[in-house]
Amino acid sequence: MTKTNNTILIIFLIILMSIQLFSQEKDYYGKFTIARLKYGGGGDWYSDQSSIPNLLEFINENIPINAHSKDKHISIMDNNFFAYPYIYMTGHGNIKFTDTEILRLRKYLTTGGFLHADDNYGMDKSFRREIKRVFPNIDLVEIPYSHPIFHMIYKFPNGLPKIHEHDNKQPVGLGIFVENRFVVFYSYESDLGDGWESQNVHNDPEEKRLEALKMGANIIMYSLTH
Repeated sequence: MTKTNNTILIIFLIILMSIQLFSQEKDYYGKFTIARLKYGGGGDWYSDQSSIPNLLEFINENIPINAHSKDKHISIMDNNFFAYPYIYMTGHGNIKFTDTEILRLRKYLTTGGFLHADDNYGMDKSFRREIKRVFPNIDLVEIPYSHPIFHMIYKFPNGLPKIHEHDNKQPVGLGIFVENRFVVFYSYESDLGDGWESQNVHNDPEEKRLEALKMGANIIMYSLTH
């Protein structure tokens, strides 16, 4: 990306952020934060406690986004659910949405919202089942390595980085597109959230942690500018 393009992107982002973040709650006013999705079914939606604060810190230090230091926990039926342009979900266990939540999540995603689902090992089967209920006529598709989400700020020519080994599978970025708009990103077999965790939680090499943080920054930047 050229210097001119970088400048245009920063100006556009500042304008966009001033519009999108206006309706967030007072303690988050004027700042971007990551809204972590609370869901039913018994899965540990709250896992990787240090991950999101670490990612927000990385964003504040490296990207022209004014980010809050804490994430926000949000349920689909909360009144302010639509106030957050980027929703993150993770976990190891079962995910289950009610019929009403399905309808509301579909509305959120088709009216400008973005969902990043990050497989923390064990949520794959239930996530695929529930997202199919949200979009019964749209399939998850593999995102090509050439897609901008892998090149927004940091370059990932081979797609998602492999942070943790689970089933010895290649990491895959999957997505759902509604009328050509990218609305759901599913990072599978990568475990970005574990890579965002503090080093005393997961003793990953610094190189792996940095890869995970950079990819997280790319996803957020993409979600806010497209």
